Order: sequence, then C-alpha cells, then structure tokens
Amino acid sequence: MSKLPRKFSVLGLPVHVTTDYRGWLLERLQQGMGTHVVTLNAEMTMQAERNSSLAKIIHSAELVVPDGAGVVLYLRWLLQQKVQRTPGIELAETLLQELGQTQRAKVFFYGGAPGVAAKTSEFWLSQIPGLVVVGTHSGFHSQQEEEQLRQSLAQLQPQVIFVGLGVPRQELWIAKNRHLCPQAIWIGVGGSFDIWSGRKTRAPGWLGDNNLEWLYRLYKEPWRWRRMLALPEFAFKALIYRFFQVSGIGITSNS
Repeated sequence: MSKLPRKFSVLGLPVHVTTDYRGWLLERLQQGMGTHVVTLNAEMTMQAERNSSLAKIIHSAELVVPDGAGVVLYLRWLLQQKVQRTPGIELAETLLQELGQTQRAKVFFYGGAPGVAAKTSEFWLSQIPGLVVVGTHSGFHSQQEEEQLRQSLAQLQPQVIFVGLGVPRQELWIAKNRHLCPQAIWIGVGGSFDIWSGRKTRAPGWLGDNNLEWLYRLYKEPWRWRRMLALPEFAFKALIYRFFQVSGIGITSNS
C-alpha cells in the first residue's frame, strides 16, 4: 500500500496531503477498502463549525482533500506546507479516466436535477467508451424512490459512487448509506454533474490557478453571495485560530 497521505488540521478539521490522490484511491479500490472522500473548502469548514454531524463525518472520512482556495492558503501560509489545490471535480475526472482505461470498475452517478445524472453518464461514456456505468439516479425523488435506490445500490454493488447532492446533504447521505456498498469509493462531487452534463460552465483555468474560481461562480450565480460570506469568515477564524495555537492558548471548537 502506498504511503498514507500526511494529515494536517485546518480549523480543527483533518486535511490529507499527497501528490497522488488518484493512485492512493486506486490502491484502495483494488484492495476493496471502502473509502469516503470529502473535498473540503472554506464553506464546508464553516458549516462544520455549526453542524456537529457534518464535522463528525469529515473527521471519520478516510480521505479529505484540499479543494477550496481558503483551505489551500491556510496550509501554505499558516502551516508552511507546499500543497496544491485539488478540486474535487478534477480528482473525479482523473479517476474516471483511469476507471475506464485500466480498472473496469463499476460506476454509479447519483444526484442533480432530474435527468442530469443520466446526461452525466452519457457524457462520460462518450469520452471514455470503456467506462462501466451500472446506474444513475436523480437527487430529487420520493421516499419510495429513495428506498428503491438503496436496494439498487445493494444489488449492483458499484465500486465507485459519485454523489452530487451539495454540502452537507451529500456527506450526510454517504455516511448514512455507505454500508450498502462497504468496499466502494464514495465521493461527494457537489455541482460537478451540472458541469459534466453541460448545464453550467466551469471557471476559466487562469481563475482557478489563482484561487479565484469562487469569483466566477459568484458572477454566474449572484444569489450565492450569502454563501460566499463563509470566505471572509473562514479567513478571520483561521488567523485567530492560528494565533491561539502559536501562543499556546487553549481554544475550543465545535468540530
């Protein structure tokens, strides 16, 4: 087994750092080691401070990757770590490429508005003919359909399950249902289905390279401004948290 990713603390939450997340996950997949992947950003970090269930799930996840700019800058500036941002959508894409070319693992897409998961599947099958997609399901459904979904997962036993329900819904859902496919890799991918299905576009690469992808999302979806308040809140708490750590003064955290 490859060396375990190094683990650091960002506002009390774990973040795992390695140069090869894909390789580590593929080894877990080959060995049938069930894994919950969390893609951590500033907004999720702030939600975890107010949602103890979410915080507990993040702590118990086998892999927490630094997805957001705030988390990456915390690791770089405050912890002096050489770390690259790992957007969840990009990690998922590299994993899908590998799954279709060499692994032949069974994939399931769950989430998004009606039809979005199916279009996501169509897109990836057109890109990677060797991909094995065993099912898709919308994120909007009745309780009866939810039970049918659970039965399908238990019967199909997909090996990699992409869940696009948004935060914290996807993390809570994975934690509740991962026992149905105990050997699977479960990845919360937020709004990635909307990008893959063509409903939305992703920020230009130069914005992502400069940790400004959030600005593009705000421009395209101005109604997100309230959610974006998590960014300055995260920055302020990061400075305070780090100050008390360096000073050796004990502090408490809900997470």
